[in-house]
Amino acid sequence: MLWSNTSHARGRLTEAFAEDYLIKHGLTPIDRNVHCRQGEIDIVMRDGDTFVFIEVKYRKNNHFGSAIEAVSKAKQNKIRHCVAFFFHQANLNEYNTPCRFDVIALEGNINQPQVTWLKNAF
Repeated sequence: MLWSNTSHARGRLTEAFAEDYLIKHGLTPIDRNVHCRQGEIDIVMRDGDTFVFIEVKYRKNNHFGSAIEAVSKAKQNKIRHCVAFFFHQANLNEYNTPCRFDVIALEGNINQPQVTWLKNAF
C-alpha cells in the first residue's frame, strides 16, 4: 500500500486494506462506499448468510483518540440508517435478514497498520 497525503486517498487505501484483510479471513465482498442521505457504509460483505456492514477507521497515532473511539454513537446511528436504505434498495427485510456491524480499526504505519477487528461492535 502506498502512502498518500490526502484524506480521501488514505480512506481508499485503508478501505482496500481492510477489505483484503477480511477476504483473507473468509468474508465475501458485496459492495463498497454505499451512500445514502444520512451517511455512508464503508464496506458491505457476507459472512456465510450474514450481511456484515464494516466501518473502517485509521489513525496514525492516538493523540486525538484511538480509531475505535472515532466510531461515535452518532456515527453508529448514521450507519444504521444507511443499512435500512441498503436493505430497502436490495428488496430485503431489515428485520428478518441476519446482519452485524463490525469495525476495522487500523493504527500506526499506513503501509503496515496494526489491525483490530471488532465483530458485532454495535
